[in-house]
Amino acid sequence: MTKQVIFPSLAGFEPTRESLKLYARAMASIPRAYVQPHPRWWHISLKVTPDGLITSPVPSPDGGEIHLKMNLIDHQIILYHNDHVYQTWDMRQARTSTELGKSIIATVEKMGFQGGDYDRKRWLSDEVRVYDESTVAPFLTALTNADRIFKAHRATLDGESSPVQFWPHGFDLAFEWYGTRKVVYEEEGRVQEYPSQLNLGFYPTAPAYFYSNPWPFEAEALLDKELPSGASWHTEGWQGTELPYSELADAVDAESRLAAYARRVFELAAPTLMAAGES
Repeated sequence: MTKQVIFPSLAGFEPTRESLKLYARAMASIPRAYVQPHPRWWHISLKVTPDGLITSPVPSPDGGEIHLKMNLIDHQIILYHNDHVYQTWDMRQARTSTELGKSIIATVEKMGFQGGDYDRKRWLSDEVRVYDESTVAPFLTALTNADRIFKAHRATLDGESSPVQFWPHGFDLAFEWYGTRKVVYEEEGRVQEYPSQLNLGFYPTAPAYFYSNPWPFEAEALLDKELPSGASWHTEGWQGTELPYSELADAVDAESRLAAYARRVFELAAPTLMAAGES
């Protein structure tokens, strides 16, 4: 029996990816405007579902809740009110992201939402969007499998970590594991303290890649360490590790290789992210 390909080729997806990124930002502007802010911005992230991406629930003026879903099987953005379909937008229809975002806002304001700061600058564009549905199915396959593998890896880790989340601003899937080491520095005239962390992510832009980057990045302790086949250290522009999607595309051992990559970076980086005296 032929083994199922979990990371198919994403050839030709880039124009549609750019459209989906702007649409996702328009969707996320609703929880950004009306959900109690999370200190790490988790309230604006999307979650992966078997058919696409969904926002956090947003309390509605009538005491219920709404959420928005990007359904990548039916090619619709769906507004749910108390789990019932309230309105849909067909992503195959020729439109600009500005038109879509304004229509979503007009719809929720008709439902009684008022006074929201919608962060319009992140999705305003007068370019008519491209949506090639033939490229969307491979992306959904890759997305749901990456989400599954990330969650399985996360379950093996001790300590605090974030949920696996899809970020509209970068259009990438990721989660963070937090070390016990604290990083203190001055930001905007205030002394800020942040936990050290290690992420695991999937960035589907062309060329697509997986990444797992420790912060702070201790170059002297890490750069001479060997990574799994296909992965490499990355130090230009950002610091961390990269595993090109092309290394796993159409590969029958893609799942085990991605899991091994995630495990190896964690084994190398975690000791550098622990407080003195901890291991």
